[in-house]
Amino acid sequence: MSSPNEPSAPEPPRSGSPAREANGAARGSPAGRIVQSTVSAVILVLTCILVPVSVLTVWVHDIVLDTDRYVATMAPLARNEAVQAAAVHRATEAVDARVDARVVTDDVADWLESQGLPPRAANAVRGLAPQLDSAIDGAVTKVATRVVESEQFDGVWTGANRVAHTAVVHALTGQGRGAVGVTDGTVTLNIGTLVDQIKDALVKAGLSPASKIPEVDKQMVLFHSDELGKIRNAAHLLDVVGNWLPVITVLLGAGGVLLARHRRRALARTALGAAFACLVVAIGLVIGRRYYLDHLPPQVQSPAAAAAIFDALVRFLRISLRTAIALGIVVALGAYLIGPGRLPKAVRGASDRTADSAAVWADHHRIHTGRAGTWVEANRRWLTLGAMLVVVLVFALWNHPTVLTILLLVLILLVLLALIALLAASGRVTAGAGAGAGAGAGAGAGGGAERPAGPPPPQGG
Repeated sequence: MSSPNEPSAPEPPRSGSPAREANGAARGSPAGRIVQSTVSAVILVLTCILVPVSVLTVWVHDIVLDTDRYVATMAPLARNEAVQAAAVHRATEAVDARVDARVVTDDVADWLESQGLPPRAANAVRGLAPQLDSAIDGAVTKVATRVVESEQFDGVWTGANRVAHTAVVHALTGQGRGAVGVTDGTVTLNIGTLVDQIKDALVKAGLSPASKIPEVDKQMVLFHSDELGKIRNAAHLLDVVGNWLPVITVLLGAGGVLLARHRRRALARTALGAAFACLVVAIGLVIGRRYYLDHLPPQVQSPAAAAAIFDALVRFLRISLRTAIALGIVVALGAYLIGPGRLPKAVRGASDRTADSAAVWADHHRIHTGRAGTWVEANRRWLTLGAMLVVVLVFALWNHPTVLTILLLVLILLVLLALIALLAASGRVTAGAGAGAGAGAGAGAGGGAERPAGPPPPQGG
């Protein structure tokens, strides 16, 4: 047994939780840091790739496969000159298919000849067939143009596209039917209602043979693609993923940033990488449009109308890609400005000096924030974080944001940060004035209590 005076043996160090020890070992050992950095890098690269894929998913799910939004997207094309010209051309072809001027002139010539007209004169009447055919074509085109340029065509176009939407879904997912036919990669729109309106207008205008026009082919080609089968498989996959892929992408990106050793730098690089990936897809969309228009099949009678339809269909996709690019640049710039570099420090210093100058000016003019300013100064970090989170939440809940949405939210965030900075600067001025007043009061009280040393008072005796 050891005596009480002997020093006791040192106690072994207390161990923490197993999870904490494992995390500490992973952070401490070189191998653990390498593994963590590698996993973070892989996740962040995957996030950059999934950002444009998420944009494609939202486009397919919310625009292409949503009837109301699809109709709203295609409705403005009723006023597009190229689409109107294509509709007039196709409707005129459908009407002219059964109005044969040669038959009409032959009938008239035979009747006149039976009434005693000389054969030479009857042949002259038969020779009027080309002029009559041209006159009929002109009349049909004029009536068709008047119908297409009227408000009637807006209703015909919107109604046809609404009915046709199920067939567009069929073209992209293999499910459903509608007024759009899908054959060998060609998507056509039934304009039978438009042809019927033109036929009625011709009859009312006095062209009675138009009433005998039977049901003929009245299909207008919207677009054609030999790769429709592959597009269909990809669209079906994106439709299955739905709106979950953007959420998964955000969660993956957040996890990769949290695993990174330098989180601010990782956030900036991920944002720029995602913006670059979206830029690549946007460039690919431009190249794909050019390739598509340069390889239109004979079924597409109007390249201008095909271009207008293509542009209308991918308009939301283009806007979303631009929005993602702008958002990536804004996030990367924000991550840089909160860093330790010279420029970020200079920007933050200039901002604080401006706020301090404004607070001093307000104090000289007896404009005070009181306890609110000192409270803001004490909680400035959390208030700044809260303002950023609120702006991020508003952006996440915004329905189809655009570049203007991002600029507006950035402006709102800057206003909130400036307000916080001004209140904090006013709090610092208030606190400094209170400290100075306290020091002056303390000095005055101390001077009244002390007495100068001097000779003792005389004793009586």
